[in-house]
Amino acid sequence: MIREYIKMLTERVNLSENQMKDLFNILMSGNATDAQIGAVLTALKMKGETEEEISAAAKIMREKSIPIPIKSKEKVIDTAGTGGDQLGTFNVSTIAGFVIAGAGAKVAKHGNRSISSKCGSADLIEALGIKLEQTPEQVAYAIQNIGFGFIFAPLFHPAMKNVIKQRREIGIKTIFNILGPLSNPAKAEYQIIGVFDKNLVPLIARVLIMIGIKKAYVVHGLEGLDEISITAPTLVAKVENNEIEIKEIKPEDFGLKRASIQDIKGADIEKNKEIALSILKGEDYSPKVDFVALNSAFAIEAVGVVNSIKEGIELSKEVIYSKRAYEIVEKLRDFTNAS
Repeated sequence: MIREYIKMLTERVNLSENQMKDLFNILMSGNATDAQIGAVLTALKMKGETEEEISAAAKIMREKSIPIPIKSKEKVIDTAGTGGDQLGTFNVSTIAGFVIAGAGAKVAKHGNRSISSKCGSADLIEALGIKLEQTPEQVAYAIQNIGFGFIFAPLFHPAMKNVIKQRREIGIKTIFNILGPLSNPAKAEYQIIGVFDKNLVPLIARVLIMIGIKKAYVVHGLEGLDEISITAPTLVAKVENNEIEIKEIKPEDFGLKRASIQDIKGADIEKNKEIALSILKGEDYSPKVDFVALNSAFAIEAVGVVNSIKEGIELSKEVIYSKRAYEIVEKLRDFTNAS
């Protein structure tokens, strides 16, 4: 059957939801050869993935993930992006996760080691002394009681082992770059998703409705950033009540001064750890703090802690300079190393 799907994709035929689910079940169960997996991923990329195909694949990824057993009814948010923007900024969404938790929200941060950058979210988390290897119950406890749990993707998506080698060998962005943020094992119903291509903004927004997300922002900084930018305008799709509103925003809209890309550059793991600690301990007064506060604000507003983005920026800065964000790091470090 996989040969039929490869033939359809090479002829630029879009797959139905059921066909895509069947295809992804084959890929993720180890029943495809390396050549077949490479052919599927390349043909999908060249055809262009539809929202039906992406949502079907995301549903299979979620089904095959190890679930995080969150029992509370509180709103849980994820801040994972697609990565792949090649601009080398520091780990803003990971640092923002601690700020969001410090503001009182519950963060299920889904991430992995570096793909496009020198320091992925998991690399930074580990550098901060937080243990990556946690059981589903431990991650759920951290989300509910500390406010931040880190979901290390390889541990919670064991079926990914069947495609990881082939992805690396073909060396191009594939549907899996998009699927990471759509397959959180905690099934977070609130999201901020940064994407590496502005054309993905409306597409991913429609996918989020199809997989049942309650409220989300899909964002792309127009200088090519997969975050909300303080160096250029950002294209933002707001997803709420099964409706999508797309607009362009600027840092100045929220009283922030525009920065240069050099102001928000990261480097290797050690340098990014230094940047993270400086911000989280309230010792940084550079545009980096504005960058973190702006990205945190959208998440804080999405879950209803504040009523506006401006309020969210003010609260984020208060959390940073009162060291409440760093307290989350300390609590999570202590918990993960004791358990």
